[in-house]
Amino acid sequence: MKNIYFLTIKLNIINLSVFYYIDNDTDKLYNVRMNEQRGGIMDFMTKEEFINESNIEIIQKLMDRNNGYITVKELEDFGISRNYLSIMTKKNMIEKVAKGIYIDSAKIEDVYYVLSISIPKIIYSHMTALYFHNLSIKAPDSSFDITVTKKYNNPKLKKHNVFYVDDKFYDIGITEVTTPQGNKVRAYDVERCICDIIRSKKRMDIEHVKYAIKEYLKKNDSDLIKLSKYADMFGIKEEVMDFVSMMYE
Repeated sequence: MKNIYFLTIKLNIINLSVFYYIDNDTDKLYNVRMNEQRGGIMDFMTKEEFINESNIEIIQKLMDRNNGYITVKELEDFGISRNYLSIMTKKNMIEKVAKGIYIDSAKIEDVYYVLSISIPKIIYSHMTALYFHNLSIKAPDSSFDITVTKKYNNPKLKKHNVFYVDDKFYDIGITEVTTPQGNKVRAYDVERCICDIIRSKKRMDIEHVKYAIKEYLKKNDSDLIKLSKYADMFGIKEEVMDFVSMMYE
């Protein structure tokens, strides 16, 4: 189904209407038609000003759909010049939060979401992912646990606690979680995280590891069969099962 947006600017006797739709299959914006009532347009608004206002409204529609965010890449996909971002920034309508990423000025930045857009290859893992799953003692500080493949490198990773894995392990247990501010990001599921914190326990606070496992075992939906399967895939089944057994109360 198409999402139809009607953008109309009325100026005295002038009625300018621009009709757009977003094709959900291709996520592309199409200009259907523009009807212009002739007469005296330059007396009220220049053509450039009209185009600016129209595209700004489109950007605002896109931001509404993206929980207040817009990226340069999205504008390029929709065929809109990035110059409009500068216009909106000068008007204090949006703020730049990272390279190529902007947020509605009325919104509070979601650092988890912004990082996931800025570095799309990351998967939130270990204690940071367990925080999303409500199995962490405390919220992460400014340094997050993230996992990428061994071949991947990005300078933005330096400030975070990065775990590098073989390609064959990268996709195991990927799921989508909701950040505290309501945005969707990729993270590993609970059972993958339990395996990860046990096999990386030398890099973890052991009390945090124990807490997470104890809380996991209290959950009604804990899946020990899946946990055993994951542990076997990582070659740590005996270690994981022994550690989990010790944490039973």
